[in-house]
Amino acid sequence: MDQRPPISRRNLILGTAAAFGVPAVLAACGGSEQPSPGAAATGGLGTVTLGSNASDEVPKKSLATVVGNFTQAGVRINTVDHNTFQENINRYLRGTPDDVFTWFAGYRMQFFAEQGLATDISDVWQEIGGDYTQAFKDASTGTDGKQYFIPFTYYPWAVFYRKSVWEEKGYEPPRTLDELTALAKRMRGDDLVPIAFADKDGWPAMGTFDIINMRTNGYDFHISLMAGKESWTDPRVKQVFDTWRGLLEYHQPASLGRTWQEAAQSLAQKKSGMYLLGMFVAQQFPEEDLDDLDFFTFPEINPAHGTDSIDAPIDGYMVSAKAKNVDGAKALVKHLAQASSQNVATELDPGTLAASSKADTSGYSALQKRGAELVSQASHIAQFLDRDTRPDFASTVMIPSLQSFIDKPGEVDSLLASIEQQKANIFR
Repeated sequence: MDQRPPISRRNLILGTAAAFGVPAVLAACGGSEQPSPGAAATGGLGTVTLGSNASDEVPKKSLATVVGNFTQAGVRINTVDHNTFQENINRYLRGTPDDVFTWFAGYRMQFFAEQGLATDISDVWQEIGGDYTQAFKDASTGTDGKQYFIPFTYYPWAVFYRKSVWEEKGYEPPRTLDELTALAKRMRGDDLVPIAFADKDGWPAMGTFDIINMRTNGYDFHISLMAGKESWTDPRVKQVFDTWRGLLEYHQPASLGRTWQEAAQSLAQKKSGMYLLGMFVAQQFPEEDLDDLDFFTFPEINPAHGTDSIDAPIDGYMVSAKAKNVDGAKALVKHLAQASSQNVATELDPGTLAASSKADTSGYSALQKRGAELVSQASHIAQFLDRDTRPDFASTVMIPSLQSFIDKPGEVDSLLASIEQQKANIFR
């Protein structure tokens, strides 16, 4: 299956959203440092520190369990709120970072490698490379041809719904934008919020922009736009926002004050009819309700592009350049690369899929099997807006711009002119 993310050959400048980032400050912002279950028996490699953004209950428990099976060294996990971790990562890595840290494939991985903030783990890849497809290796490779990243799990974005609600109401997955709009109108008439939506944290709306752009203008244009090679005042971009504006009336209101977890709860509680999000939405469902969760890929907008593209981000681990225990860190990421470790993770976290090609998928839930099938059938896989473009552009331009659009959707022309002007200053 084609999972190769777009690889940039240019340097990236990460704009930070906070004035701090060293571990002590990260902890003060919501982090918690705790040993893994096996940390007392440190083995022959001492103790490894792990900076983690897995702050939600399900992924936090999953990581602790996987790391608890690591016996070559003790591990201290420094868990930080996901958004805080991401916003402070640049100075964190330039300060006194943990030995290993959670991160993302694509541009974001390459940026740190190019800045000399990550350790080359090509020697680890010589041992574990046979467990991954070439696409996953490409996603882990810096612009210098060396490997800096261990893929752990990935997840597709799609439109999720509860089967029981749809069966009761007689809803069918829409195949076109017109059918989606008609379905949303019908749901509103049935006293449901048609589309659950939240953007308090800034990033969820990026997924909506991504899919409408890829459905309208195709994958190649989307990736070129993310690379700063297209104008944001192009009529094709305006069409994306015009289409989105037509759907906003069916979105859950007051979204800028709502977290994705809260929006997911409205779906779980059968108050909303559908929700465009990553498969990690499953984390917000009790185990007994997981079999009731299903999805469809966002419907066709432009027949020329059909439904051939999706977002399916890859999450994983890197070793910091300032790692104090390099041997222990490499041993830990090798452990995380094992199919057995990823099997544990995907069993505990129903919203993820294993990156290793040797992982046992026989125990996948029906939802996970459907997710893997969706990814395998897609012709183009994007990594997500804030991973496919310059980090400073994503954080300082796109987050406030998309939130501004959600707040005032009628002011598209001035908004796009502002984005284009800021893009020109950043993409030099």
